Amino acid sequence: MQTQNKGFCVVFKCFNYKNRLKVNTLSYKTVSANKATVNKEWVIVDAEGATLGRLASVVASTLRGKHKTNFTPHVDCGDNVVVINAEKVTLSGNKWDQKEYVRHTGYPGGQRITVAKEMHRKSPIRLVEEAVKGMLPKNRLGRALYRNMYVYVGPEHPHEAQKPKKLEL
Repeated sequence: MQTQNKGFCVVFKCFNYKNRLKVNTLSYKTVSANKATVNKEWVIVDAEGATLGRLASVVASTLRGKHKTNFTPHVDCGDNVVVINAEKVTLSGNKWDQKEYVRHTGYPGGQRITVAKEMHRKSPIRLVEEAVKGMLPKNRLGRALYRNMYVYVGPEHPHEAQKPKKLEL
C-alpha cells in the first residue's frame, strides 16, 4: 500500500481519492466461538499454600476461558478445572475469624452466618467453591461454568483418565 498525502483512514478501511485504494477487510473478521468449535481441556490446580482469593480468580478466569484467543463472552469456552488440596488453602490477616458467609433458610428470622474458620472445619471444599462462584457471571452461563469445576480434599481425584495439565499459580 502506498502512502500519499491526500486521503483519510477509517478503522480498517483506507481510502485514497486518486487511486480508490482499499484494504482487504476480510482478513479482519472476528472469529466467534460456539459450542461445536470450542476446544475444552482439563486443568489441575494445587491449592496447597495458595491464598483463597488469588486461587479463585485464576480458577474463575480459566473456567471462563479468558486465557484463550477465541474467547467469546456468551459461550462456555473455558476449561474443566480440578482443584486438589482444598483443605490447605490460606487466608491472610484475621480473615479466618472475621470473614463471614451469610445464607438464608427462607423462613422469617432465618439468616445464618458462618465464619470462615468454621466453614473450613466443616467443609473446606465449600470455602473454595463459594470464592470461585462469586467470581463467575450470575446467570445461566455462570451456572454452567460452575459445573466445570471439581474440588477435592487431598491430592487424590478421579479424573486421571482425562490427563489434566498442571496449572501453576
